Formats: sequence, C-alpha cells, structure tokens
Amino acid sequence: MRRLYACACILSCLALPAGAQPAAEDGPGQDKVLRVCQDPNNLPFSNKSQAGFENRIAALFAQELGWKLETTWFPQRIGFIRNTLRAKQENSERFKCDLVTGVPAGFDMAATTHPYYHSSYALAYVKGKGLDGVQDLDDVLALKPDQRRKLRFGVFTASPMTDWLLQHDLMTQVEWYQIQSGDAEQYPGEIIERDLASGKIDVAFVWGPIAGYFARNTRVAPIVAVPLKSRPGMKLDFEIAMGVRHADKAFRARIDQLISSNQGKINAILEQYGVPLLDQKGEALRTSQHSGSP
Repeated sequence: MRRLYACACILSCLALPAGAQPAAEDGPGQDKVLRVCQDPNNLPFSNKSQAGFENRIAALFAQELGWKLETTWFPQRIGFIRNTLRAKQENSERFKCDLVTGVPAGFDMAATTHPYYHSSYALAYVKGKGLDGVQDLDDVLALKPDQRRKLRFGVFTASPMTDWLLQHDLMTQVEWYQIQSGDAEQYPGEIIERDLASGKIDVAFVWGPIAGYFARNTRVAPIVAVPLKSRPGMKLDFEIAMGVRHADKAFRARIDQLISSNQGKINAILEQYGVPLLDQKGEALRTSQHSGSP
C-alpha cells in the first residue's frame, strides 16, 4: 500500500528538515500556506470548530512548517475530491486546497502519503444492558439464542461486517445507515450518540475512530467500544494516509517527512480521541476498550 520513492531529488528532500525543504515553484507551499481539504461536520475527524483530530494534526504540520493554515470545507461525500483537491479557485489557476487529511492508504483518486495511523472496525454497545461480557464477534454468537434474536444491529452500507452478518443469519436484524448521506448536517457518529444511546439499536458496527470517540464523549449513556480483529476472508483493519494530487511529488515527500518526524505527537493526538491504534501486524498499541468519559 505504501508508495516507494526512487527519484533522487525527492529522497534528498526527505533528508532535509521539514522547514528547509524546497517547494516547487508552482506547487503547494510556494506562498507558505498549508491548504487542507476537510469535512465541516464529521467528528472525530474534523469540523468547522477545528475540534477534530485531523484539524489538530493539520495545525501541527502548519506549525512545524512555519506556514499559515487554510481550510477548504466540503462534506466528505460523493464529489469530495472533485470539489476540493481537484477544484481551482474562481478566476484562478490555484487549487482550492492541496492536502486531504484522511484517506485509505492506496486511495486511487489521489497520491497517498505514508500511513499515519492503522485502526480497525469496532462494535459498540451500552454498558449494563446484557452485553457487558462481549469482547469480540464470537461472544455475540455465544449469547443465548433468545437474547441474540432480539438484538438490533446498526450497520453502514458497504461495511465489511455485511458478510459476517449474512453468514450467521443476522441480516433481518440489521438497521442500515448511509455512510454518505445527502444531508450535510448528518454525521456517522449519530449511530452511537443518538441511536445506540437511545436504545433504537443494541449493537453498532462502525469504524474504530468513530466508536472510540463517541464512547468517550457520549453523555446520555455509558458506551463501550470494542475494536475487532480481522479474520480470514474478512479484513477489518485498515491504514489511513493523507492524499495529494499525483503531480505534487515533492509536496507528498514533504508530508511524508512530517508524518515520520511527528509520529509520536500524532499518536498522542489520536489517543486523546479514543482511536484504537494498531501496529503493522494488527496488534493493539493501546488499551482496546473505552467506556464513559475520558
């Protein structure tokens, strides 16, 4: 998933301190502005109040570079890349933004940096409602048949959990959610903060950073988030990188260097948001279960 860089000029850039790397004359950074593309309403990743971990990491990078930070806001839905990374400012040849702060490693609509975190899907439930012993998917299957048949599962369409639910005849108990709703006011965390907490669903299967953050910050009910391990034929862990335009090779090298030199600070930010972090082998780097407040 990682890109290799054989070009000698890029390798030489990687060897320099972040602030000393030369920017391409017509590329990102010429005016010492870090322009990022982010969602205005998608915690824990980003929002207009700059309260997400992607906001904080972008601010860290701008500080390290000694650059000003500017953000182009657009809901991370269909058309996000077209309207941000590939879009130019009106009456200008300058692109609206130069860096997408969260994409899957190997994302084909952009050139991706080295991954800056590795996480997994998780299941979440309300503490004290009969599921406190659940630590993995096998524990769900081990519940008494009558209890298991009463569960309502909240799942996003195109989730990697779909095959597991189908395999175990649980599809009729699923409440489906759209990961890319047409309503910009909606955000994925509502599945936990609203529907799980209120009892509309009993178990939510969601991307780990969402589960970990809302388990820590939902005040209506005590939420438990349990990261899940990948299984044969069912990959649940993924590496997340940043995205730039394919032509901006020197800029991508600069961001790679920033990720490498600030990985400890990045991990500290992610841990503050309850993100389940994994090493390259898929093993947990930190406590794998969070409930209630931080």
